[in-house]
Amino acid sequence: MKDLLKWKESKRRKPLILKGARQVGKTWILKEFGKSFSDGCLYINFDKEEGLRNIFERTKDTNIIIEELALISGRRITKDTLIIFDEIQACSAALNSLKYFYEDNPAYYIACAGSLLGIDLAEGFPVGKVNYIEMYPMTYEEFLLACDDRRLLSAMDEFGINRPVPDVMYISYIERMKQYFTVGGMPEAVKSWSENRDPEEVDEILEEIIFAYERDMGKHPDKNDIPKVHYIWDSVASQLARDNKKFLYKAAREGARAREYENALNWLVNADILHKVNSITKPGLPISAYDDLSAFKIFMNDVGILRRKSGLLGAAFSEQSALFEEFKGAFTENYVLQSLITQLKVSPRYWKDSKHEVDFVVQHNDKVIPIEVKAGNSVKTVSMKRYAAQNDCSLMLRVSLRNITLDGNVLNIPLFLTDRACAFIADI
Repeated sequence: MKDLLKWKESKRRKPLILKGARQVGKTWILKEFGKSFSDGCLYINFDKEEGLRNIFERTKDTNIIIEELALISGRRITKDTLIIFDEIQACSAALNSLKYFYEDNPAYYIACAGSLLGIDLAEGFPVGKVNYIEMYPMTYEEFLLACDDRRLLSAMDEFGINRPVPDVMYISYIERMKQYFTVGGMPEAVKSWSENRDPEEVDEILEEIIFAYERDMGKHPDKNDIPKVHYIWDSVASQLARDNKKFLYKAAREGARAREYENALNWLVNADILHKVNSITKPGLPISAYDDLSAFKIFMNDVGILRRKSGLLGAAFSEQSALFEEFKGAFTENYVLQSLITQLKVSPRYWKDSKHEVDFVVQHNDKVIPIEVKAGNSVKTVSMKRYAAQNDCSLMLRVSLRNITLDGNVLNIPLFLTDRACAFIADI
């Protein structure tokens, strides 16, 4: 909401595209945002209102488009009305109209959302004509807020390098993390849990979301790639279960080759269903310049989806060791990645040499920070030491079940404070 309000007040405002996976709450947040406009919002769903597509297909004149939308909706549209184009991917002419709104009628507030929208944008939408905001599943802190754990949430502001988390509160944060790993951050699942505390109902909701994802996979433009998309999707959990989590096409299907399956993988990434984390050859600035395109890891967009897709019941996380060590720490790494991408402007990478691997490397302002994820209380940092021996490194971050400590240049923060990782880095 803060990002949307910033967009509204920006002097360089353009039509907005709100990106994100299906069911992360894009439509809800835009309608809620519309309440901040004095003349409210006009909501148009191109998937449900097919007749409206003709308006955009007949003309590129934005004044005529506004007039006809006002006539059909039976309401006045002003320059203080939020115009919401939902499921805009169902009308390519409407998507194309955004550049004309920017060029000819920039005073109107246009905000767009849609499932699989990232795919349309990846296929060549004109750059420079729109603003973007990326929306993700709810974070751990947002989960606390949704479950009305405001005391735990507000207390986080008090913790720092010189003030670790009190033991009595530490236990409460871990208990909530067990719940978050089970429920995940999909708003409908979180809402259900906050109201009913029924794990079976949560599982039903997650199954419905997974089914919706898998139904969308049938919309791949190349029908020959549809089975490949499913093979990759079905292999993610098992690939994360390996000690070496580097993605292998042959693990998706015997004999699969990158050149044959790469488009299918990119489709899943552009649909915001999966996250791709590239390996880097060295931790330089910018880190994107050092991508090793032959080595990468794949994670799911939500830890709750990963749990359900893996076939694990919520009871699997009743014990703390199972929560963090199941699938060789895959859930923990997936959780940390989910948190990091909401804080960073540049996607995380990872670093490896012949024998060692650092889970994530992030670019935060002018710093390159290695991050090691520990699924328990271990403080062994063999890979981090190897990384530091080969690269200049003023600060290293370890995320584990241990409390806040600073040992030399190694900062440890507990897993439940991962949403504040960048704030901790900035304080050093």
